[in-house]
Amino acid sequence: MSADALTATGVTAGYGGDPVIRSVTLRAQAGQIVSVVGPNGSGKSTLLKAIAGVLRMSAGKVVVAGRDLTNAAAEVVARSGVGYVPQVDDVFAPLTVRENLEMGGYLVARSAVPDRMEHVIEVFPRLGSMLRRQAGKLSGGERKMLAMGRVLMLAPSVFLLDEPTANLAPAIARTLLEEQVTTLARSDAAVLIVEQRARAVLAVSDYTYVMGGGELRLSGTPAELTESPAFVESFLGGHRDQAIQRSEADDHADTGKA
Repeated sequence: MSADALTATGVTAGYGGDPVIRSVTLRAQAGQIVSVVGPNGSGKSTLLKAIAGVLRMSAGKVVVAGRDLTNAAAEVVARSGVGYVPQVDDVFAPLTVRENLEMGGYLVARSAVPDRMEHVIEVFPRLGSMLRRQAGKLSGGERKMLAMGRVLMLAPSVFLLDEPTANLAPAIARTLLEEQVTTLARSDAAVLIVEQRARAVLAVSDYTYVMGGGELRLSGTPAELTESPAFVESFLGGHRDQAIQRSEADDHADTGKA
């Protein structure tokens, strides 16, 4: 088994007062997509912020590729190979696509930026035809692609994606997960993704953690979780057979919309 690209152990964090998340432990290996699902308010985004250095932890430890980054500043975490794509404010709307990508390479030597940008366009070819477009005029799916491309400029070993499909139509959300997110993992990076669309993200995940009330409640492979009545009834809706039928119906409906 390969070494963990990311290990978070006993992470406890909040915004003052009682902690929002308590003693959360998870790990992700290179080339893996690891998802975190759970109801609104369960602390999923808070967890990513703590790992990314945006939010200070009151307890716990974060290690990336063997380096202890516990409570390191966000810039130090980024320099250490962690790319964070927040749910909102993920691109610079007034700037063009090219300018956004150049901003993403702010920690890279100027001479290396063109090569990095070329690599990003190889990964996300659609960005190549939009370089002169203003980011604020992109569709929701295109903005998320740009946000991931901007982070890819730093060639991170770990991607933290916070609700990348929020406010996207089901068909576009599925495409983003099945094509763009999986492309990041194929680059041998570890992808830790927070998602509300449990059924869709399980389809691309290697392992999944389930949060509730600021704590981890369940974890396992997608196959293991879909055999859990508690998980199916809480997150997929109904019993296992009903959830499978509903998923197939959603796939058919999305195909019609695409």
